[in-house]
Amino acid sequence: MSSNVGLSTPRGSGTSGYVQRNLSALKPRDQSYGQPYPDPKDLPRQRKPDKDILEHDRQREIEVKVFDLRDRLEDEGEDEEKIDQRCEELRVKLSRELQGNEVHGKGKARNLKPHQVHELAEAKIAESERLRKALGIKEGEDRTPWGLKEKPEAPKRENEK
Repeated sequence: MSSNVGLSTPRGSGTSGYVQRNLSALKPRDQSYGQPYPDPKDLPRQRKPDKDILEHDRQREIEVKVFDLRDRLEDEGEDEEKIDQRCEELRVKLSRELQGNEVHGKGKARNLKPHQVHELAEAKIAESERLRKALGIKEGEDRTPWGLKEKPEAPKRENEK
């Protein structure tokens, strides 16, 4: 037998010697068991997007389109000066469109891939902001999910010191 549990030998006992644990034994509960709501400190926090990474991805998207135009124009046999001029025009046009989308807040959160965590975080913050405004929650007001600002304290008894 292992760890001194059960019979030293099953010989003569009329059993196989197999030991089962007692499933009806009560185990001590956690301190938080039965509380209706999680502690606000344990709630997940919104992850902030990295502005540098977002800007890099936007610039990269522009450069990919410019490179596609350059490749197409080179295949058509255009002059190098004309190619540079048209690429610069496209780059400026796309940069202006990008600035316009940022001002108007036009997001494409539905088209984002799971690996685009910073874009997803930015879209989530924008969505949370729209929801906060729709529900009339003041900016900077930190509320728990059930509407309490803090945990209520138990009333103090007179005989306690």
